[in-house]
Amino acid sequence: MLTGTIRLPEIPEFPGALDALRKKYPLDESSRRALDAAAADLSDPRVRAVFQVAPGAGSLVTPESLATIRVPVGIRWGGADTVNPYDVDTKPYLEHIPTASGGSAGPHVRHDDFFAPEPADPTVRVRVGREAAAFFQQHLG
Repeated sequence: MLTGTIRLPEIPEFPGALDALRKKYPLDESSRRALDAAAADLSDPRVRAVFQVAPGAGSLVTPESLATIRVPVGIRWGGADTVNPYDVDTKPYLEHIPTASGGSAGPHVRHDDFFAPEPADPTVRVRVGREAAAFFQQHLG
């Protein structure tokens, strides 16, 4: 049976997140209105550029919504990221945001190499941080 809803992918850092959310905040009329309003235009003129690192939720956004983004978007991902895999979570942004560009931080870079206290490759954060700074310098001056 088709319900028109999108299944929430499992979040490795928080298994059962949707069940926990539903338990804490049952779906009442105000929640339904908030969910219905989620399709509204949420653009913010203060946001003039975006730099995503290991982006998630790519499978939950529509190509149509991404096509409306007009600010420059830089994207970096890890080639060995199994939390937010390229094909599922990064590729939709690159394919559907007209202003998006990006590159892999390396074929062996994992998701947690971007934030773990002791990453497998400690040079990744420094390198991607420099790339982000250069991106913002280029687009924001």
